[in-house]
Amino acid sequence: MSPAKSSKKAPATVKVTQVRSAIGTKPKHRGTLRALGLGRIGKTNVLPDRPDTRGMIARVPHLIRVEEMK
Repeated sequence: MSPAKSSKKAPATVKVTQVRSAIGTKPKHRGTLRALGLGRIGKTNVLPDRPDTRGMIARVPHLIRVEEMK
């Protein structure tokens, strides 16, 4: 038997960049930035495009910039 070929696509990703400081924000917002892998202005992280990631992004849109990647 030949192995079944699966047509898996590369998982969608999002590029998240911190553009504003977390100083003066709520502790939950700072924790969300940490969970996104950010911590200082200009830091960038590429994350999988999943509902949990989207929820974190929705919590701090005023502090980050989001770019869709394929």
